[in-house]
Amino acid sequence: MSKGKGKGKGKGKGYRRPRALSPLREHLRDTFWFAPTAAMVLVFVLWAAASEADAALVRLLQDHQDFDDISELIRIVNDAKGVITTVSSAMMTFIGVVFSISLVAVQMASGHFTPRVVRIFVRSRITKLTFAVFLATFTLTLLVLTSLDSETDPRLVTTVPFVQSVLTLLMVALSLFLFIAYVNSTLRLMRVGHVIDRITGEALRVVDKMPRGDVDGLALGAEIAGVGYHGRAGVLRDVHIARLVRAARRQDVVLRLLPRLGDFVVPGTPLLSVHGRDGAATPSWSALRYTVTVGVERTFHQDLGFGLRQLSDIGLRALSAAVNDPTTAVQCLDRIVQVLTALANRPLGAVGHPDRKGTVRLVQDVPAWADLVDLAFAEMRLCAVGSPQVTRRIMAGLDDLLRLVPPERRPPLIRHRELLVQAVALAVPEAAERAFALEPDRQGIG
Repeated sequence: MSKGKGKGKGKGKGYRRPRALSPLREHLRDTFWFAPTAAMVLVFVLWAAASEADAALVRLLQDHQDFDDISELIRIVNDAKGVITTVSSAMMTFIGVVFSISLVAVQMASGHFTPRVVRIFVRSRITKLTFAVFLATFTLTLLVLTSLDSETDPRLVTTVPFVQSVLTLLMVALSLFLFIAYVNSTLRLMRVGHVIDRITGEALRVVDKMPRGDVDGLALGAEIAGVGYHGRAGVLRDVHIARLVRAARRQDVVLRLLPRLGDFVVPGTPLLSVHGRDGAATPSWSALRYTVTVGVERTFHQDLGFGLRQLSDIGLRALSAAVNDPTTAVQCLDRIVQVLTALANRPLGAVGHPDRKGTVRLVQDVPAWADLVDLAFAEMRLCAVGSPQVTRRIMAGLDDLLRLVPPERRPPLIRHRELLVQAVALAVPEAAERAFALEPDRQGIG
């Protein structure tokens, strides 16, 4: 391996080193159990602290013989007891009804857009926060009810759950506020513009995390070993970049990830190739075994093409005969052009991740520019021939990209433009109609 050639190539301006726990954080975001469980544990801790505060308050008042104040606290708690009891009995029913309706809304959205839109609901912070606060409020009401003392003599009581009651009422107020925010968020999930914007935002975040420098494949050195995949079959969801970089740095080698994010891998699939000088040690399997994660579906975490895949899926469904919604397809094309514009000058095909000294230690294969252009336009171009609104938007998008991309990236765009012209010429016999369908228009037809 030549350090001089590889050094600094992958670092570039704006490179942000992946966080060590980023794969774990992403997996927790893809689950629905962690936030509610953590909230119930936290509320138990808060209740224990509030119980100690209530006991300390009663002891302080008894030491000062402020029995009138203790009686006033007992009266306030008894007044709040009715509210706490009502909330405790109604909260679980409320949770069941709200989330049942929400699941129906999500099912409708997945049927209208794409089944992959469900992940937006699962990853939604407001959804998890609302569910967590609802369950925490219910748990807190049960704990507070167990703290209520039947003793009314201020000289004999050991605790008055005053702080606990105030905390419960605050949790109820927070639940009502989050319920309003949650309903608003769920209704937005059913609007195509919001869904497309969320997908685009996540896709652009993946683009921003990519290294900005190019990778010289000749600087990797000879391949001295290979590592196969061992584990259950599934989709390659993400890789632990920081751990792979550390393993390669210890052995002074370069690792190349062979499958791309989103590829389906089975046991025995070539996973990594090791490049370096002859005689260099290969990283041990114990150092590499937890560096990749395989699951049942793709995620946004590191998958560069997943955002375009979802936008294309929504556009294709909108162009189907069953839906026939070309305006939605135009909205998808707006965002597709936005994502491709962000990638216009980025290194593609292979990107490098450097160590702390700037030497590239991990080379990751990503989709090439031609692959992304095909993903963005190939299927929608075939389905859009009968819809002039969509063909006009495709022509405008291709023309805009041709003006923005460097000359070496224009051939795929020109090819799709020519194929669209040929397809429209075969499908539309009238010359005037063909000219209308192929006139670039960023809004399609207004």
